[in-house]
Amino acid sequence: MSITLAELGEAELLDRLARFAPPGQLNDDTALLPPDSRALLVNTDVMVEGVHFSDATTAPADVGWRAVVANLSDLAASGSEQVEGITVGLVAPGTTSWWWVEQVYEGISEALEHFGGTLLGGDCSTGKQRFLSISAFGRLGPLRLHRAQARPGDLLMSSGPHGLSRLGLALLQNTPLPTALSVPPTLKDQAIRCHQRPRPRFDALQTLVACKPEQLPWRAGGTDSSDGLLAAVHGLCRSSGCGAVLRRDALPRPDAWPCDSAWDRWCLSGGEDFELVLSLPSEWAESWRHHQPGSCCFGAITADTGRIIWNDDGALLQPSEFSHYR
Repeated sequence: MSITLAELGEAELLDRLARFAPPGQLNDDTALLPPDSRALLVNTDVMVEGVHFSDATTAPADVGWRAVVANLSDLAASGSEQVEGITVGLVAPGTTSWWWVEQVYEGISEALEHFGGTLLGGDCSTGKQRFLSISAFGRLGPLRLHRAQARPGDLLMSSGPHGLSRLGLALLQNTPLPTALSVPPTLKDQAIRCHQRPRPRFDALQTLVACKPEQLPWRAGGTDSSDGLLAAVHGLCRSSGCGAVLRRDALPRPDAWPCDSAWDRWCLSGGEDFELVLSLPSEWAESWRHHQPGSCCFGAITADTGRIIWNDDGALLQPSEFSHYR
């Protein structure tokens, strides 16, 4: 049986965690980032046991991977072209096994190896439940994506499908699906994989930068869909003082997704898909759709402030994203 954190002690815990960082990186209370002419983007996300993960649905290595990706997705959605690294705050009861912590950091290391950056430092403490607080640091590229940059006439674009993570969670928890419609095994496997090992869309950002028409300015609205597709659209509209019209027939549904309004609610508000949701001038949107596999146009930005409606019947869409305090 693995030794617990209480038996291990803080000094030995830090010594063991040091192997996940560059040599000597954890020997001090600060991390030094080299000077750079590019602006620095910083964000922080928290993953709490019982809220964002549980032993029933998420292996500890997947906890570490997902914690990193939640942060890096925000960097990608802001225009980061290079990840500098992350800091990790770990809170866990003393009864927590070293094996669990080691596996979490293995997942953190895997994600950093895939998407860039290093473990810069962090802190550890005891507490009544396990949680991770991660801060990520990235360098800004030529395009500063921001929710406040959407403009009437822009097209609403998604880098990929939505609803898979929510389906994957339901399958892992063995909870009811929206309806009793048949779900192909390939879709089930894809959904579980997307929930446990999501990916930040740096690839889609790189394509977006590379395919910008020369005559257009570097102006695009952007966010990610960590809280759901509809929540992302609401964020763009709220920050930009705009509205939107969504095309019901063009929602970014996964392949083999059941054709049913209840399933479309998961597509709109399932959350944790970590796709880019962009507001782009039509010419840039068409160029990105042509160059970025899986991207699609699902609506447009309007001047009707605060109103998000369906294109076919004008029905108002109300936000139903994840609530952190419900």
